[in-house]
Amino acid sequence: MTHDLVVRGGTVVDGTGAPSRKADVAIDDGRIVEIGRVDARGRREVDADGKVVSPGFVDIHTHLDAQIMWEPQGASSCWHGVTSVVLGNCGVSFAPCTGDERDYLAHLMEAVEDIPADSILDGLRWDWTTYGDYLAAIDRTPKGLNVGGMIGHCALRHHVMGERGLSEDPATADDIATMADLVDEAMAAGALGFATSRTLLHRVPDGRMVPGTWAQPEELYAFADAMGRRGRGVFEAAPRFERPGNDYEATRAEVHWMAEVRRRSGRPVTFGVAQSDLGPELYERIFEAVETEAAAGGDIRPQTTPRGIALLFSLQARTFFDRAPEWQALKALALAERVAVLDNDERRAELVAAARANTPPMKWDGVYVLASEPAQYRFTPEDSLAAHAARRGTDVAEAFVDITRETRGRALFSFPFLNQQWSAIEWMLRKPYTVLGLADSGAHVGLIMDAGQPTWFLAHWVRDTAWLPIEDAIRRLTSEPAELFGLTDRGVLTPGAWADVNVIDIDALALPLPEYVHDFPGGAGRYVQRGSGYDATIVNGAVFMEGGEHTGALAGVTLRSGPDIR
Repeated sequence: MTHDLVVRGGTVVDGTGAPSRKADVAIDDGRIVEIGRVDARGRREVDADGKVVSPGFVDIHTHLDAQIMWEPQGASSCWHGVTSVVLGNCGVSFAPCTGDERDYLAHLMEAVEDIPADSILDGLRWDWTTYGDYLAAIDRTPKGLNVGGMIGHCALRHHVMGERGLSEDPATADDIATMADLVDEAMAAGALGFATSRTLLHRVPDGRMVPGTWAQPEELYAFADAMGRRGRGVFEAAPRFERPGNDYEATRAEVHWMAEVRRRSGRPVTFGVAQSDLGPELYERIFEAVETEAAAGGDIRPQTTPRGIALLFSLQARTFFDRAPEWQALKALALAERVAVLDNDERRAELVAAARANTPPMKWDGVYVLASEPAQYRFTPEDSLAAHAARRGTDVAEAFVDITRETRGRALFSFPFLNQQWSAIEWMLRKPYTVLGLADSGAHVGLIMDAGQPTWFLAHWVRDTAWLPIEDAIRRLTSEPAELFGLTDRGVLTPGAWADVNVIDIDALALPLPEYVHDFPGGAGRYVQRGSGYDATIVNGAVFMEGGEHTGALAGVTLRSGPDIR
């Protein structure tokens, strides 16, 4: 007997949290058929001696909704062991949608997730109306990753209510019934769930809050009830945790309605949470409310990140000083030409002067320099731009220019604005009900690059600090998110499961600096970040990535919920 593929001689970490073991993994017809000593040869074999063999990672919070249609590898996720992704987070999706709604949804996505609207409009086929049609379009799209999605409240409300969907006035009973029917239709077609946004950070281009921000609990409960009747799907929220006040009453109320969704529908509920120095105790109050509601039968799942969420500034894209005409003029130049301007003493002096005159009021001891590889995200005070400037005997404006010139434009300046305190990250990760998320792959393309979180999680929390056993870390990246989203036969290495597999050299895991490339439709730019240490990433039995390069295989499938559980 010959197998399609054998991963030979690795240390198998199966995704369940069970102890690792030395074993071979045999694969036929896209599924795992044997784990242990495999005597039969494979038509292809992957040497995993000395390496970790794990399930492929499941990223439950991405915004690849548009990108997956024109870039089948799903970069940057593909470089970090991810084999399955969930779209439609934060209430933003591209369905339901009629022809005259396309422009609105594209510009809403740009306003909320910083994905260029022109690229969206040019890059999508727009051959769908319902959410089921959108999933069928994903079916027709060759892709390297497995892709599933949730129906977004923003598109849903705009489709049914138009401009009224942006109002603070409650939806009518007819509005709610129509939207609930569309949620039911989406679930029947295989949507992985429903997502809504209530945060005041998410706005449409004219500055108003996105549709659904002001939805009353009764509206949200109606959607949850539709999911509950089918017994499938996840309810995801970008919640509105307002700044501390009135003894955190608003925060408890926000957690309460999400817990009530869980109690009414029986469906899993997940939402994003992160620490912020603007409200240093808020994350603890959120978790206290979560535990109070869980004791009353409303267990819900916060998701957070394993490092700070940061804005990136660099000569490659946005700088701190772009409101100055002298800096704005650099935008028309290629990166090498911008660096050449910095090499000119006279022009450099002009730019330093302009930067000094337009330095924004930021806490510069909280802006950190990323200038060497591998990228190091656990910053110390000595890594700050303020500290660099002090060591150079100058100010932050001149230090920015000099560091940028010395690194030929490769340096980045990172401003973590969420999960700023490592003690808070560790505290949240210790909670057994916390899930990993918020990597935002595909979103905020000119401001944030967090898609490398799986690589950082393993390199930092497992290898470098030994804070977490590898078996538990792999479980958190694989079976835990897969189970939360109902992805059966994914996230584990066991006979019969789909063969989504990583072969990982833990010692070699590293992140190069993010770089800004212009590969979106119309030449629009975005940050990407590769990762090293992944010998192979296998999707549905096909070697998808090898040594960080795409093999040409596109074996990804559309992930659907179901069947109904009544």
